[in-house]
Amino acid sequence: MPANNKYLTPSPSQRFAKITAAILGGLMVSILFHMALASWFNPVTVIITSTFSAFILWAILMVVAFLGKNGWKVWGMYLLASLAFFILFYFGNQTNPIV
Repeated sequence: MPANNKYLTPSPSQRFAKITAAILGGLMVSILFHMALASWFNPVTVIITSTFSAFILWAILMVVAFLGKNGWKVWGMYLLASLAFFILFYFGNQTNPIV
């Protein structure tokens, strides 16, 4: 049974934005979240846990990207979340250096 046309994204740029936000943006948020956790908590434990939880978080973020109406807003939210996690990682690495 084919999909109903009213549920499909008509614009190619929106389709491109949703697909790239789902794959690249979701991966970026997922990895930076676990890097921020590793900089503040026990890095060995977080890295071992992240082998499973990063994939689950990435899959959830991929679904969330396709639920949004505007793919560019999803990209904006993912970039803001990535920036926030990078700032947490940066300051956590300054106070608790891993190496």
